[in-house]
Amino acid sequence: MPDQHDSKNDGSNRNARDAGDKSGDKSGGNSGGGGGGDGKPPLGQRNPNGMSRSMVSWLLMGGLVVALFLMFATQKQQPTELTWTEFKNHIEQGDFKDDLVIESTQIVGELKEGVAGSKAEATPGNNRVSVAIDGDLKSVFVAELIDMGQGFKVNTSSGVMFHLLISWGPLFIIAFLIYFFFIRSLRNAGGGPGMLGSFGRSRHKVVNKEHSTVTLQDVAGIEEAKDEIGEIIEFLKNPKKFQRLGGRVPRGVLLIGSPGCGKTLLAKAVAGEADVPFFSISGSDFVEMFVGVGASRVRDLFKQAKDSSPCIIFLDEIDAVGRRRGNGYSSGGHDEREQTLNAILVEMDGFESNDQVIVIAATNRSDVLDPALTRPGRFDRQIHVSLPDIKGRAEILKVHSRKIKMSPEIDLEKLARGTPMFSGADLAAIINEAAIGATLQGKDFVEQDDLEEARDKVKWGRSRKSHKIEEDERKVIAYHEAGHAIVMYYDEHAEPLHKVTIIPRGQALGVTFMLPEKDRHIHTKKQLLAQLRVTYGGRIAEDMFCGDISSGASQDIRQASSIARAMITELGMSDKLGFQLYGIDESRQPWEQPDKLFSDDTARLIDQEVKGLIDRTYNETKDLIEKHRDQLEALAQALLKYETLNRDEVDRIMRGEQLTKATVSDLLQAEKEKAAAAEKKPEPTPSNDLGDEPPGVMPSPA
Repeated sequence: MPDQHDSKNDGSNRNARDAGDKSGDKSGGNSGGGGGGDGKPPLGQRNPNGMSRSMVSWLLMGGLVVALFLMFATQKQQPTELTWTEFKNHIEQGDFKDDLVIESTQIVGELKEGVAGSKAEATPGNNRVSVAIDGDLKSVFVAELIDMGQGFKVNTSSGVMFHLLISWGPLFIIAFLIYFFFIRSLRNAGGGPGMLGSFGRSRHKVVNKEHSTVTLQDVAGIEEAKDEIGEIIEFLKNPKKFQRLGGRVPRGVLLIGSPGCGKTLLAKAVAGEADVPFFSISGSDFVEMFVGVGASRVRDLFKQAKDSSPCIIFLDEIDAVGRRRGNGYSSGGHDEREQTLNAILVEMDGFESNDQVIVIAATNRSDVLDPALTRPGRFDRQIHVSLPDIKGRAEILKVHSRKIKMSPEIDLEKLARGTPMFSGADLAAIINEAAIGATLQGKDFVEQDDLEEARDKVKWGRSRKSHKIEEDERKVIAYHEAGHAIVMYYDEHAEPLHKVTIIPRGQALGVTFMLPEKDRHIHTKKQLLAQLRVTYGGRIAEDMFCGDISSGASQDIRQASSIARAMITELGMSDKLGFQLYGIDESRQPWEQPDKLFSDDTARLIDQEVKGLIDRTYNETKDLIEKHRDQLEALAQALLKYETLNRDEVDRIMRGEQLTKATVSDLLQAEKEKAAAAEKKPEPTPSNDLGDEPPGVMPSPA
């Protein structure tokens, strides 16, 4: 298929979130400084004096603005300080406007307008100047003023405290506001003493049974995980039943699975089923810019959990803080994540047998977790939440379609069969996209075609029907996809053909869909060889019918090379190389891999085996297409005419029958006529109250 075609598999391991992931339960309070169990009013709640905290904040902001204004105004009104010689020159020249003012530490005077050569020119609008005087020599300065005939007066109201208040008062106000806004807020946030304040408080949410809308009935497709979680819920409800024979409370449960499989949804169902407090927090909430905050939050979380026991702690995405230590990538012994992990290890190991606090953690990267965290005694159970099988997918589709108006003819079993390797989040997205698509088309309920289109949209992306493709390129795409379809149709070991189209979708210019009859957990050598032959079909058809080859087979080449090399180096399907691994051992860390896995002679043998396998299957595919050359020609012409063909239509073409459905041109013409009819308006008929006029009579201007 041109441009990113993948005809091998109609479904892959999608990288999506759980159906209920990160949705946030608004009913749960935040016990870390907001409304929770610490008795503190939430933000915006009025205090006893009737003023809300937001109003107090606005008043304090207004005070800050006034203080800044006073500070700048005071600095602007300060007189320019001169030496005694400069001050005497102004007195002798008569530059002062009024009498001088003698204060305790200075003599102040106001110069006349337009006085040149004074330092007061540097501050326009402020002509006041001053000279500093010593208190002990104050009488000497007064005597000189009298000798020069300069009038003056003594200001007895000004003192040292008054000048300090004018100069430093605004700064004191600003310092008080900073203390009130920051230091006092941190201390009063409930975080205890110290500068960290509320930073050291846990940011978890507390969800009670009454506030959770998710139950185990909303979880489908993971029955084994539901059974194990059900045991945990039963223990919390009736602990004496299990302790009768000496059983111990499970310390922790680790949920492991691919993204979108339902780990977080399962934890929310636990909160909805268990009649105990449910403390929920993400692993990233422990990490802050301050060293030691994460460990403080861990201690605070477990302290509150023990006070509320029996209860459940849910740590989502625990790999954010639980990564393996000592791998060479740490910044040192005081790394923030390591301190947080150490705190978690200590708290989980410090549980008493009667604490009745169970930790549930979720991750999709169990391979990077520290062994000390995953050992029995901390996480006693590891529950693998895998991708659903065909039965599980059908149950998940039924759960998500409860609130959707569906047609009675909907076949969810068929949709489940056509979505291998889809996660629960992918299936939820299909139902939602189908409902949106049916709504936009004005339908009364969701039909099977809407589900098929939604499946293709989630897997491949939105179809680009308006994308303009030249006729010569359409021909290449049609023969390319017909080549894939012919091999998939006639190869007995290939997956059944479902649909083929040359309408661009996502990054692909055309797609050939398959519909697996059942889920495959293992692939035989014959099936892998069939996948190889299907990938060659597009390139061989281009070369055979178009006289040239194109870049559209780039993804096919990448896929075929990957399958062939895996068969030789990892799956032991080569007679010459035998039952041995020649690839990278994924169970070992990258730094544990040897520098050289095999000798140069072995590397050459691997290359020869891979090339020989590809060449052999390529020639087999070429013979198959040559045998069915006429059917491929008919299929390509039908694709150029109709653009999309389903399995029934392909069967009719293979039998040599003619299709009778509307072509693309007919559909476009019908849409054009419909739009023209809607725009066309009936012309108004002129009325004539005087009856019919004789021919040639002009209407009256009146």
